[in-house]
Amino acid sequence: MESSDNNSTDAVQHQSSSCSKESSRATVPVIDLSSMDNDKLAQQIANACSTFGFFQVTNHGISDKLIEDFRHECRLYFRGLDRDTKLQWKRNAGNARGYFDDELTKQRRDWKECLDVGVPYSRDWTLEDEDNRNECLDGWNQFPPTDVLPDFRNVVVRYFDACAKLSHRLAILMARGFGKDADDALIRDLEKHHTSYLRTNFYPPCQSEEVPAPLGISPHKDAGFLTVLLQDDDCHSLQVWNNQEWTTVHPLRNALTINTGDMAQVWSNGKYKAPLHRVLTDPYSDRYSAPFFYNPGYETWVRPALAKEQEETAKYNAILWGYFRAVRFAGDLTDLGVEIQINDFETSRPTESPHSAKQRIFANDQGWPSRAFNVERYRDLLLHGKEVDSQL
Repeated sequence: MESSDNNSTDAVQHQSSSCSKESSRATVPVIDLSSMDNDKLAQQIANACSTFGFFQVTNHGISDKLIEDFRHECRLYFRGLDRDTKLQWKRNAGNARGYFDDELTKQRRDWKECLDVGVPYSRDWTLEDEDNRNECLDGWNQFPPTDVLPDFRNVVVRYFDACAKLSHRLAILMARGFGKDADDALIRDLEKHHTSYLRTNFYPPCQSEEVPAPLGISPHKDAGFLTVLLQDDDCHSLQVWNNQEWTTVHPLRNALTINTGDMAQVWSNGKYKAPLHRVLTDPYSDRYSAPFFYNPGYETWVRPALAKEQEETAKYNAILWGYFRAVRFAGDLTDLGVEIQINDFETSRPTESPHSAKQRIFANDQGWPSRAFNVERYRDLLLHGKEVDSQL
């Protein structure tokens, strides 16, 4: 998952997850999207984003049938295919999309298997095949062929598009609650140029004797604008850091869990909070989840949307999303020791962050949005701030 700073929470001891067939009380705000009062919805969402950073939505418009079909295909992928088969489609230093079971969060390996699928560069899924990878900065998709899983690609794409539609509605409501509207530059960019990706997580049982016990995902914050998360109904392993303690997010049946990302925090000038969260392991139960990361366009410079009528000072310098995403991927895939956080771009810093200069160099690399990011190509830039070698 997209990692970020964990402040002092590394010292918090690991707990086992709560897997139960019994229904549980929701611990984060629940918002019913069937309401016709958009002003009320916008205020509820703004309140959730500025406090908890997490909320659940009901009556969200994604059908139960599509969700169940998607879950079924995910189970077929992770439990029906052996590891050697899945490794044929493993992501690598030159392609951020595909299967993997070796992701690092805060340079510690997560206890999970994953598949990442993202919007093609052309934004047309039908143009994507063996002869046309339709690649972009995040790489290209690696779906299992139809003779292996006949319905997988179709179902995943349908669910992806449904999440994108819901995300845009939520982004408009977030803007409205912030005093903006659908014509805000970043909201328009998200609709037309979003570079979102869908991750399917499989957490196998963990009976490790390691101390502290492994985490499904270590404490982190999501990098993009917002995340739409499909949780297991029965196994509750997601926790958010709130009021100096870890709070388990108990999903309501048929609800989706939403959280604010780093780019929303920057855009709102710190009013919306990207929450710290983690995923526990369980010694006995399988667990699945699927976060949809709603991300800006690669070439978008995300900056605070300051109110013109107020004398407000920007808390963040502009961030090039494509650079931020690329460095985050490099940190998840490799142990280069290179991290990036939004506090690197805080205007209160006494000196300019090295990332500010590096992202300007990155932006000048010809054709980068339509070329899969390769860690080796950018190693000298990431580690030493050197110009990109165009021959790599």
